[in-house]
Amino acid sequence: MSIGKTLTILLVCAFFLSACMPTNNRPDFTRVGPPLSSSLSKANVDEQGVPRPKLDVVIPVFDPGLPEDPDDYEEEGVWPELRRAEANRFAYKLKDALEKTEVFGAVRITPDQSATSDLYILGRIDKSNGEEIEIDLEVLDISGRVWLDKSFDHKVKAYFYKNQRNKGKDPYDPVFKKAATKIVQELKQYPAKDLDNLRYLADLRFGANFSDDAFMQHMKMEDGRITLTGKPAEDDPMLRRVKAIRVRDQLFIDGLQANYSTFSQRMNDSYSVWQEQSSLEVKAEREAKAKAAREAIGGALLLGLGVFSAVAGSQSDSSIGSAAGTAGAVVGGMAGAALLHESFKTSKEAKLHRDTLDELGESLDMELAPQVIKYEKETVKLTGDAKEQFAQWRAFLKKIYEQEATPDVQL
Repeated sequence: MSIGKTLTILLVCAFFLSACMPTNNRPDFTRVGPPLSSSLSKANVDEQGVPRPKLDVVIPVFDPGLPEDPDDYEEEGVWPELRRAEANRFAYKLKDALEKTEVFGAVRITPDQSATSDLYILGRIDKSNGEEIEIDLEVLDISGRVWLDKSFDHKVKAYFYKNQRNKGKDPYDPVFKKAATKIVQELKQYPAKDLDNLRYLADLRFGANFSDDAFMQHMKMEDGRITLTGKPAEDDPMLRRVKAIRVRDQLFIDGLQANYSTFSQRMNDSYSVWQEQSSLEVKAEREAKAKAAREAIGGALLLGLGVFSAVAGSQSDSSIGSAAGTAGAVVGGMAGAALLHESFKTSKEAKLHRDTLDELGESLDMELAPQVIKYEKETVKLTGDAKEQFAQWRAFLKKIYEQEATPDVQL
């Protein structure tokens, strides 16, 4: 056999052997170990390939949209405790929808709009009855420029609650996805330079909260907006100090996010029951019937039928009529009792869910456990609800800043 033929046979064999080798024996460092940072975030560039900064977003707890006069709650069909609970839940649902777009930086829920961020989304609940949801959103940036002021609504399909595949899903999710998509569309209209200036402006406005004199010289207020007029040097000691404090402030707000997540999860089961039951009630109201009333009336009629059958049977001259009457009494009585029992069972379960939602919605601001936080050489104990602790934290940061500016002053 010639050398050429031998080499050809060897090459063919080598090819088939390599093809038969298990793929997991091939070298590939990405199969094990931590991934590269570049693989963890989606590239954020414009159509020309210019990198675009990812804006941080703050979503304050929604305005529950309660009538000013408490006497109007019942007339307008508003359950105040539920609305306050929804105000927290809806902020979390919008946060989740925005994060899934992967075009923003950190998306944080805060007790109010006093936190520092590049972009703010202020929400208000207009309607929520299990079948329909409507929310108003105003999107504005740190300069005060309004990006979007729009209502978003969604009507839950009649079959949603009947489909077992939807178990565990929130029928309101489409409205938050719709809102997030629209906000992303608005974001694309702004050039990268404008977005970068917003991030710089956020640092300066955070600093101005501690010292107007030091930071307002780089900004101008006009017609309800605030714009940059200049930038301090990157190595400016006051700017560097303020940035360091802001990082600590962001970490504190990041710590609140787990509380909002837990709050929403605690609502899940009871809220899902309410959504379905409320949807049925809305539908029944349109049809001039309530589901609970139908069950109770149906049970009463069947019990009545049972009594009537028993009477008819006792008055019958034939043994067949008597037997039929007795059977009718038994069947009617059992069916009626079963329906009434189911109605009572539903009411008892409903009360448990109502109690859970009442507890969660006692206040618009979540109750938090007291916490002690150490910052450099100082410590602070925070107590009260989320809004109160947030205010105490910001006051503590301001004292830290002032102490460093005037070292003789003690906290």
